[in-house]
Amino acid sequence: MCAGGRVVNYLKAMLGDARNDVLFVGYQAAGTPGRDILTHGPRGGWVELDGDRYNIRAQIHTVGGYSAHAGQEDLLNFVKGISEAPREIRVVHGDDGAKRALQAQLRRCVPHSDVVIPG
Repeated sequence: MCAGGRVVNYLKAMLGDARNDVLFVGYQAAGTPGRDILTHGPRGGWVELDGDRYNIRAQIHTVGGYSAHAGQEDLLNFVKGISEAPREIRVVHGDDGAKRALQAQLRRCVPHSDVVIPG
């Protein structure tokens, strides 16, 4: 997500140089610097890191299929495999649309569980 840690320092030092490449291999959630770089980087935009604005001149690339997170089908199979259905399932990770879609699927496959998206 590029929101903390050493990666932020690397990005500050290297985003402004067109000789550099940034490769994303995982999902970047909306509202994170990683998503901003993916969205605005290819158009020569900028990103805010630690309160400062950095121009994006580096080449930006993304490779799909390497996320460590389970997909919707994997999550549904996991919940279906629980011997006694949980009383409550909280969907807390992902974009709003994806969370609502997972909530609907969970309600169908585990009808006796309260499936909520916390505010």
